[in-house]
Amino acid sequence: MPSSLINAVRPKPTIGIDIPAALGTDEQRDLLHALAAVPDPRHRRGVRYRLASLLAVAVCAVLAGATTFAAIADWAADLDEPVRARLGFTGRIPVGSTLWRFLIRIDAQLLQAVLTGWLRHRLPAQPPASGRKDRVVIAVDGKVLRGAKLPDGRQVHLLSAYETTTGLVLAQVAIAAKSNEIPAFTPLLDQLLTQLGSLAGTIIVADALHAQVGHAHAVAARGGQLMVQVKANQPSVHALLKQQPWAQVPIGHQTRDRGHGRCETRTVKALTVATPGGLGFPHAQQAVRITRTRTRTVVGGATTRETAYLIVTLPAADAQPQQLGDWARREWHIENRLHWVRDVTLAEDAHQASTGNGPAVAAVLRNTSIGYHRSNGEPNIARATRRANRRPHDLIKAVTSASRTQ
Repeated sequence: MPSSLINAVRPKPTIGIDIPAALGTDEQRDLLHALAAVPDPRHRRGVRYRLASLLAVAVCAVLAGATTFAAIADWAADLDEPVRARLGFTGRIPVGSTLWRFLIRIDAQLLQAVLTGWLRHRLPAQPPASGRKDRVVIAVDGKVLRGAKLPDGRQVHLLSAYETTTGLVLAQVAIAAKSNEIPAFTPLLDQLLTQLGSLAGTIIVADALHAQVGHAHAVAARGGQLMVQVKANQPSVHALLKQQPWAQVPIGHQTRDRGHGRCETRTVKALTVATPGGLGFPHAQQAVRITRTRTRTVVGGATTRETAYLIVTLPAADAQPQQLGDWARREWHIENRLHWVRDVTLAEDAHQASTGNGPAVAAVLRNTSIGYHRSNGEPNIARATRRANRRPHDLIKAVTSASRTQ
């Protein structure tokens, strides 16, 4: 990770902002120390509360289940004096309007970078790898914040990169007005590169919208790999994939699962692209076909079959059918384990934030809550936030500690 993450992610540093020197490893695990790296948007004159304290209380409130700016202020107001002091408040706690005015002015992209760095430093130490190292699988997908509308009536749309093993959002960028996810993909990669230092050993998995020639070149130029589904938005490539001799290709891997009132069989076939550019897609090394057959387990249940075609930029020696099937399923993690939790558990779509950077900042805080609890091994985020809300002393002591996540 670069020694100065803020300077790396900010293309044009703002004049007059003091950025602290690079923190030591222990300090980076302390939320207050880590948040001190966020640029302060306030005028120096009349500042009453420390930036790190204001941000820390907002982070902790969302870790404890707060779903709106008003709920953040209410949670902060209920803290007793010793806990307030641990967060750096020596007198009164800020009122709701103060917190709101502050949070809507914070740079959401920089806040995401700092909080992701904080969470990554708190991850449990990994045991030495034995044998072949698994690739880091990063799912990329966009999400519209349905309750958040800006003054011009436009909804806020964010593109996120989600690390499927740790449950951390590594980067998030806002999609420009009158645009879509495609132009935001390369800036997201740059944020990933800044956060990770290198994309070597990573594979980006994404839906068919990102089956773009430019995306393949951008990922390859940064040392990463790409696995992407191809649909009718790339008609020539899609037709070539369908025309491959799949009947002669042996089954590479097959799984059968039962649950949610259905039985599902997933069959993976993969073949090596014979010539460079043979599929009309740059850097493609393998063509993949995944067939999903679902049968309802009720009496007379119907059977449906769905076929997906994908391209991966790794050769067969580095991406076996079993891995390909696993990576394809992980692409759904960003929907099931991040976006769904933000909507249902943390009520994101019901939050009608509409001012300044408020919607994007609130999304960053929710990402942080999910990532923090996932890194603590919590499978149920709703239960984890309720426990944190009942034990604010334990929560604040944990996040302001320099020790790793237990």
